[in-house]
Amino acid sequence: MNVRIAEDWKQILSTEFEQPYFQELVNFVKDEYSRHQVFPQGRDIFRAFDQCPFDKLKVVIIGQDPYHGDGQANGLCFSVNSGVAFPPSLRNIFTEIESDIGSSVPTNGDLSRWAEQGVLMLNSVLTVRAHEAASHQGRGWERFTDAVVSAISKRKKGIVYMLWGSYAQRKCTVVDPNSNCILTAVHPSPLSAYRGFFGCKHFSKANTYLRSQGLEEIIW
Repeated sequence: MNVRIAEDWKQILSTEFEQPYFQELVNFVKDEYSRHQVFPQGRDIFRAFDQCPFDKLKVVIIGQDPYHGDGQANGLCFSVNSGVAFPPSLRNIFTEIESDIGSSVPTNGDLSRWAEQGVLMLNSVLTVRAHEAASHQGRGWERFTDAVVSAISKRKKGIVYMLWGSYAQRKCTVVDPNSNCILTAVHPSPLSAYRGFFGCKHFSKANTYLRSQGLEEIIW
């Protein structure tokens, strides 16, 4: 199947694209876009891969669903386009960065700048119907993104995995903690951030680990 995704990732994931479940997923997603408002825009479904080349990959952040509010989802987990108000989880992420490493809260929430430095911001489910949270769960995206994590784990060591919440932590059980840096905390949602996300210092810890691997740190 010819999937419009960055060529390096296409080669790595090529066998997955030929699986029957993936064809069923494609058919479902196409039908959803034809009959409903679906986020993100079609061209942004695989944006996380398009903006983070595999050979530059240094950090993996796992989300769950795309944002389902108007104009929010842009294909990178937790990210919104410039000019869009920060969702609560993203605001909490910026608050922790400011506390951890002293960087001021940015003026926009577009995290493309992270992706271009080697941060893969991967939602477990890559599409969602407008204003209907979890509406595309259980349709095959989870199997696909499990395969992504497995492919990374098999091909790369020395990766920082930033896993916020139990869902993200379960997603990465295949990752070898002895060959990578696995950082876990509660989700940055306002419902849980005060129970351990604030003060987790994941951003400075990630950079310390990257330096230990001889890699450039991320400008968060």
